[in-house]
Amino acid sequence: MKIPKKGSGLEYAYIEVRDEYRDEKTRLGVWILDGDPNHSELLEFAVNEKNLEHTLVLLTVSMTTPWAIMDQLHTWASTLQDHIDKLKIDPDKYLEQQKKMVKSWRDYIEPGDELEANSPMKRSSRNLENEEDIDLPLPENVLSRNLGVNVIVVVTKTDYMTTLEKDFDYKEEHFDYIQQSIRKFCLHYGASLFYTSVKEDKNCDLLYKFLVHRIYGFPFKTPALVVEKDAVFIPAGWDKDSKISILYENMHSMSPDDYYTDVIVKPQTARKTITREVEIQAEDENSFLSRHLAQMQGGPGAIPPGSHGRNDASLRQSPAAVSKRGPPAASPSPQPQINSPNKKIDPSKPGVANANEGVLATFFNALLSKKSGTPPPAGATRSNVVDKSLVRSDAAAELDRLARTKHIIVANPRVSTTNNTSTTTGPASVNSTDAVNNIVPATNNISITNNDIPLIENNTNSINSSSEC
Repeated sequence: MKIPKKGSGLEYAYIEVRDEYRDEKTRLGVWILDGDPNHSELLEFAVNEKNLEHTLVLLTVSMTTPWAIMDQLHTWASTLQDHIDKLKIDPDKYLEQQKKMVKSWRDYIEPGDELEANSPMKRSSRNLENEEDIDLPLPENVLSRNLGVNVIVVVTKTDYMTTLEKDFDYKEEHFDYIQQSIRKFCLHYGASLFYTSVKEDKNCDLLYKFLVHRIYGFPFKTPALVVEKDAVFIPAGWDKDSKISILYENMHSMSPDDYYTDVIVKPQTARKTITREVEIQAEDENSFLSRHLAQMQGGPGAIPPGSHGRNDASLRQSPAAVSKRGPPAASPSPQPQINSPNKKIDPSKPGVANANEGVLATFFNALLSKKSGTPPPAGATRSNVVDKSLVRSDAAAELDRLARTKHIIVANPRVSTTNNTSTTTGPASVNSTDAVNNIVPATNNISITNNDIPLIENNTNSINSSSEC
């Protein structure tokens, strides 16, 4: 016994239909039967004796499997016929339904070909309609299987035709052969034909308008469409054998009378190998912790201490230590680099850092030289004057002293460099609450380059430093 696939055998939905002329709306119920023929018994819930005359049937097939289209159409049309035959319908009432289908086929008029109301041909046609004894025969093969309900055949996913041309070597004659086969089927059941594509939005709105036209009698003015191969629309009553024969002209390697599956052959695709995903097993928790404990205790593959966190030693480096990572040796005038105590120097801007830190280095060196009472030797460079180990300890103490002082006057003696340029500072007022940041320049020879460090330029004024500090 074959186990049916999981899913819904019969689904219900609805379409909201709005009458634009009366500003009213209603709901059109839609029953969707699964494509498995084993679910055909569920038709009794959708089609019964009470609603048969108000029912429209859509038979849908897909262009992704063109080799199965005709088998699917014949299967479901026969299933529907068998279900209707089982219904307990009054024979006279059912015959009346079949006559309505015949009359609908005969009365079809191409939009645009309608006769005017006062035309004599229009009046004569009305007289013929009133005569009950006139019953013109239908063309051959038309409504040979009259189900008594409106039927529409919908071919979906017509955008897949381009894939059939590329991957399966389909030609125009193949699509013409498929179309003529479907149109012959529609003639037998008196059905309309739609080619639709949701992806490319072809004939979707047109199908909705045709549905409400057939069920509610809304006006419909669209003629048959047969030019585009993937957007075909043929209403019931328009088609006949002579129009279908036009497609025969393009068939060179096949005949319209050939068996369908002999022309549209199912491709023999190689069976795809199923690649199973590798099952990943989690490591035992105790083993995982034991292995990492051994690494942390210095076992094989131990993790170096401090590698997981940031080394804070660089954050505690003194200004002199930072000066070791100064500008490259190719720099024409290297300056000792000292970090500002109130701002982190951006390493991406080495020029600004060198200028600012050089000023602070000169400032601290002057204070240290003044305390020791030994002036720097003449012609000595800044790198020779600065005792880096001494600056490291005394610079921090000097900053603390400045923070505790209410108000001090600072002066810096002249320092000569090797390039014969002299850099001095003018007097500046320092407030203890703002420390170094709020140095207020007293002369016009001081230019401020940023909010933290004043850049001190040439000042030839002599300063008496005996009363300072």
